[in-house]
Amino acid sequence: MVARAETSTSTDGRSLDLGEWFADVSRSLSEADKELVGKALDYARTAHKGQTRASGEPYLVHCVAVAEIVHHLNLDSEAVAAALLHDVVEDTEVSLEELEEEFGNSVAVLVDGVTKMGRVGELQDSANDTRKVEARHSESVRKLLLAMAEDVRVVMIKLADRLHNMRTLRYLNEQRQRRISRETLDIYAPLANRLGIWQVKWELEDLSLRYLDQAAYHRIASLLDGRRIDREQHIEQVRQALLKEFSEAGIKAEIYGRPKHIYSIWRKMHRKNVDFHQIFDVQAVRVLVDDPADCYAVLGIVHGLWRHVPHEFDDYIANPKSNNYRSLHTAVVGPEGKAVEVQIRTREMHDHAELGIAAHWRYKEGGRYDAGFNKKVAWLRQLLEWKDEEPSADEFIDRFKSESYEQRVYVLTPQGEVIDMQAGATVLDFAYHIHTNVGHRCRGVKVNGRIVPLTYVLGSGEQVEVLTSRNAGPSRDWLNPQLGYIKTSRTRAKVRHWFKHQDREINIAAGRASLDRELHRLGLSGSNLDGVAEQTNYGDVEGMMAALGGGDLQIGQVVNAILNLVEDREDEPPSLPAQRRSRPASRHTEDFSVLGVGNLLTNPARCCRPVPNDAIVGYITRGRGVTIHRRDCSNVLRLKEEDRDRLIDVEWGALPDQVFPVDIRIQAYDRPGLLRDVTAVMANERINVMGVNTLTDRKDMIARMELQVEVTDIGQLSSILNKIGQLPNVLEVKRKV
Repeated sequence: MVARAETSTSTDGRSLDLGEWFADVSRSLSEADKELVGKALDYARTAHKGQTRASGEPYLVHCVAVAEIVHHLNLDSEAVAAALLHDVVEDTEVSLEELEEEFGNSVAVLVDGVTKMGRVGELQDSANDTRKVEARHSESVRKLLLAMAEDVRVVMIKLADRLHNMRTLRYLNEQRQRRISRETLDIYAPLANRLGIWQVKWELEDLSLRYLDQAAYHRIASLLDGRRIDREQHIEQVRQALLKEFSEAGIKAEIYGRPKHIYSIWRKMHRKNVDFHQIFDVQAVRVLVDDPADCYAVLGIVHGLWRHVPHEFDDYIANPKSNNYRSLHTAVVGPEGKAVEVQIRTREMHDHAELGIAAHWRYKEGGRYDAGFNKKVAWLRQLLEWKDEEPSADEFIDRFKSESYEQRVYVLTPQGEVIDMQAGATVLDFAYHIHTNVGHRCRGVKVNGRIVPLTYVLGSGEQVEVLTSRNAGPSRDWLNPQLGYIKTSRTRAKVRHWFKHQDREINIAAGRASLDRELHRLGLSGSNLDGVAEQTNYGDVEGMMAALGGGDLQIGQVVNAILNLVEDREDEPPSLPAQRRSRPASRHTEDFSVLGVGNLLTNPARCCRPVPNDAIVGYITRGRGVTIHRRDCSNVLRLKEEDRDRLIDVEWGALPDQVFPVDIRIQAYDRPGLLRDVTAVMANERINVMGVNTLTDRKDMIARMELQVEVTDIGQLSSILNKIGQLPNVLEVKRKV
């Protein structure tokens, strides 16, 4: 334990004894938690050895200072350990994997979250070097930070980190001082406010004002300091008078002077357009009691003792603030005719006011972190944010309904601008969100500096760069929902509009090629296209193909229409029995409805392996019931004339949560990991693989694979065929006919 044995080091004008600090932090910890914090302290000392800050102090001083703030916020040992280690991954050679191996997943996740939040801050800095931070942009960054921090302790560690950085900001040049102070005032102080951590909020605001408006800061500070003795005497008079009244009323209370923060006075002077001497709450006392009922009893005594100042009363107990702040505020004309503000609250309200969400750890049995509570706070925090942002109750309710069912992600442009998008949106949706022409010309996307597929689903905090080509245009594959290129209806509408304005002949050819490719892959035939065009509400086949090529018609709609027509077709061979057309009442036998025949055993044929939505026909066997074939099965098509009388009409029955075997053929240029990638697609789609047969021809290095898988219907089959077809080196993937 090297670091804990270190005697002392200097930090910001005071002495820090690491042994004493560790003893203070670990006083209330279990042996296991004490060991965790001590191990983190030693690890941070070793990792940051030789590193110094702009002040010339050892870097470890900053880590310990952040951990001390986190400890005073009453967070648990994991948060304290993560605070000690919060810069290890960012500023040393230690990897996140090494950190997880040493300290476990929980601490590693906290450190990773703080690191990501720091990167967002860097992008915010670069985006606003030459302009003032806009309110809307700052709000987007705050939402991004909250969305990234699945664990609220991440935000609190980052706030502690920023607080210590602000305390030592004087060592940086003036330009960086102003930029960091502006960011702190726009981003981090409001975050502390939303989490209800007022002791952090006030200090961040005061320190920011110190560098943004030094003249105002020093003027208010000097006025407060110049009147300090008089103010302390006046507050003591108020305190003694109240203690006397409370004693007679039988109320136990704690009374002390409340420090007034410089930024709060400055903001009130600007908001009310008044001078310092016209601020009523420069002198203030705080009264702490045990019970909410005592708060109102104390209020009655205060108003009975001194005259109340009009328009200076707020009841935040009956009407809490958005961050759950609760207290009674009133201003009275106290002794010597001087105004004084009185804040009245219970001790629990006080802890929540000072520590915000962190106070929960104090009141929760065992003092341990509660993930369920954290989720509730995150949800309530979002609701409260929406309430503040929406001007009317109706708009708030409308937004609540939409946001309750549609989560959001927040991603960044290379310039640091935050883009708010629907959860599940792809990088292609992002490109169209930036600009329609950017989407049309998109030919590649980088996420966090690396090339990703256009089907890549975005996550909060990722930086996205779109690569475009001047003469490029959308691909019709983008409109195929099975391929997963597009998530939002806005993007889909823009792509459809582009194709709609292209040449009709090109659209017809593209639509026909798209349909032929899909039918070939699924092992279907589409001979009766006139009937399909009629069923899809297009006058002729060319009109349907033009709509398909132009994006107005989805390939899935055409395939479903073909399946429906095949089931109901009237052009069966004349040798089939008449009852196949009369369609009398059916009887259900497990997966199929057998029409016109009694209760017969049914079994799917092994030769063609039909799946739901396939057009099917039954064949009456000798002693094995009815075998169900696809209508285009080669064995059915080759039946002799005398055997065709044994064909009967069947339909798919109710199929709750059932799967059916189907054979898939794949041709691809052989490469290492090909089979692994194919089976990974199956695993991701939760498809069970029943058998695999693969062989590579050494002459042309073509790998030919046959897989037997279980699917629920033809739609799922289409989806996995599309995903396999996108794998590198795959030449063709289709259903075995």
